[in-house]
Amino acid sequence: MVVAPLSIGGFVGIVLSGAFVYWEVGRFAAPQVPVTLFDERRELFAYTAGLFVGVPLAVVYLLYVTSFSNGALPGALIFLAFLVGGCEGAQVFFLRTKYWGSGDGRPFYALGFRAAIGGILSLAIVASYLSGPTLSAVGLIVALAQSFAVVALGVACALLSLRMPPRVGRPSGGPLAGLLLGAVGFFLLGLGSVAGPYGAVGAAVVAFLGAGLAYSRERAMLSDVRPPPEGSLRRGGELPSSYGRTDRSGSDPLPEGRDR
Repeated sequence: MVVAPLSIGGFVGIVLSGAFVYWEVGRFAAPQVPVTLFDERRELFAYTAGLFVGVPLAVVYLLYVTSFSNGALPGALIFLAFLVGGCEGAQVFFLRTKYWGSGDGRPFYALGFRAAIGGILSLAIVASYLSGPTLSAVGLIVALAQSFAVVALGVACALLSLRMPPRVGRPSGGPLAGLLLGAVGFFLLGLGSVAGPYGAVGAAVVAFLGAGLAYSRERAMLSDVRPPPEGSLRRGGELPSSYGRTDRSGSDPLPEGRDR
């Protein structure tokens, strides 16, 4: 009885988050662009890391919704603080680790990381609903609407929380902005849990549209990312990073004097 809801929830979460990474992040990878603007291996690791980080945050989300629906508002607000603070804190720590360096590809890694977290939250939402005593078409629509909303909130907060170089020309941004958007969005989802199925759908739609608006305003930073320095001279005896790409013509040029 437990396996089926988890499997279906996992399928929904992976499809939503994976589709976002495939279509949105994939727009900036060759052959869609002449040179891939990020390290694809790091992007894959970012998504994988987000899946693991999303597991405890999904537990916090379920506790938050349960507290809200039971009328325990003080407890719900505490869980909300842990949820939003956990998402933002994980992203800040994630991007400041030595593995990621200080390159311009951080927005893509943040998107993969937060999309994966949203996918796990979607898993928890769908699995929790399917494990309930009764099922209905309206209830399934509620679960799907909330799943779309949590993924949208995750990726919008991912970009909103970044402080990019001045050349990007963003007048705002930073963890506090991401915290605010996440808090408002998840509060709406919690409010929907006590507003009936139609109220829940409405709250999820508002959260999704708000996240979409925020994301559309920050999306331009992806186009401002500089391509990696492929073809540059090696430094200190090390080959420059290939950013996970291979020459699609079938050749794999190496600097002169370097054996295969």
